[in-house]
Amino acid sequence: FPTDRTTEIGQLISSYLGREKNLEDHTIHLLFSANRWEHVPMMKEKLHQGITVVVDRYAFSGVAFTSAKGNFCLDWCKQPDVGLPKPDLILFLQLSPEEAAERGNFGHERYETSSFQEKVLQSFYCLMEDKTLNWKTVNASKSIEDLHREIKSIAEQTMQEVQNKPLGELWK
Repeated sequence: FPTDRTTEIGQLISSYLGREKNLEDHTIHLLFSANRWEHVPMMKEKLHQGITVVVDRYAFSGVAFTSAKGNFCLDWCKQPDVGLPKPDLILFLQLSPEEAAERGNFGHERYETSSFQEKVLQSFYCLMEDKTLNWKTVNASKSIEDLHREIKSIAEQTMQEVQNKPLGELWK
């Protein structure tokens, strides 16, 4: 589940990211969180059915991007997402800003500048200090096949470790 750009909230986010619409910084942060909360009932239903749920970015990305703007503290940024389903594993695909900029489509959306991405990276490093979360860093500069193999291995191991554990809540 990446950001769902089909809902009304998702359409607002999409027009903001595409630079078609300007929104105040607090507002866009809360809209991203609201978009995540829209999916909670379906996520919980799938998880209770024993289905593994993979989420692209999730709350950590929102916190990292907003806090990188400079006038926001991490704690304020986390608050709207307190209580979301807690992930059993957070994979951080590490890639230098230079390598990221070389990939296709970089620069088309708001925030896709190397200087801003460096600030986002520092925010992610702060988030990774939370030892109540299972962060794993993966080198994303390797081949797609090698990256897939490593992610698959980490995911399968985590699924075995958590299969009988109850669903937790984020930042509670």
